[in-house]
Amino acid sequence: MSVKVRKYVVTVEETQKEIGKAIDPPVRRAAALAVIENPFAERYQEDLEELMQIGAELGKVLGEKAVAALGVDPSAIESYGKAAIVGEGGELEHAAAILHPRLGKPLRQAVEKGAALVPSSKKMGGLGTVIDVPLGHKDAAYVRSHFDGMEVRVPDAPRRGEIVVAIAVTDSGRPLPRVGGLTVDEVKGEDGLR
Repeated sequence: MSVKVRKYVVTVEETQKEIGKAIDPPVRRAAALAVIENPFAERYQEDLEELMQIGAELGKVLGEKAVAALGVDPSAIESYGKAAIVGEGGELEHAAAILHPRLGKPLRQAVEKGAALVPSSKKMGGLGTVIDVPLGHKDAAYVRSHFDGMEVRVPDAPRRGEIVVAIAVTDSGRPLPRVGGLTVDEVKGEDGLR
C-alpha cells in the first residue's frame, strides 16, 4: 500500500431504544477511519494523483473494515458515506482528491453494489476534530429513512501533515423513520435514485 497509515480506528454504535420505544432490530452503524500522512503537506502540488490512488486503497480497506465491524454479509449493508479531515499544512482539495475520483468503486465492491452516489463531507481541523459522515441508501438516493449521519473523531488526529479518512456503513435506516418517501422494499437500484 502506498498510503502511510499511522493508525486505524473502528467503531460501532447500536441504538436499542429511542424516545422510550424499543428498536427491534437495533439500528447499527459502523465507521472505519484511517489516520494517514499527507504527502503534500506544506506545499502546493498541481497533480494530486498520489492522493487519488490513496483514495482507491482506502476505499477497499476501510470499506471492508466497516462491514466486518458490523459482522454482516456485505449485501446486508444498506447505507454508506465518506468523510475526511485535513490537518494543518494541508488543503481541502487534498480531501477531495482522496474522496471523489476513486474511493467509491472499491467501497461499492465492499458493500456489494452501491448504485447511488456516496454522500461525503470534508473539512480542515486539528486534534480531535469531529466530523459527521453523511449517510444515504447505497442503491437509491430517494430512500428518506436512510438520510442520516454518524459522528466520528480521533482524539489525537489529525496532526500537522495528516489526514483522517472515514467510511461509515449501516445495516438499516434511522430509528423509527416515518417521514415518507421511497421504502427499502420499493428500491430498484438501477439509476441510483430509485
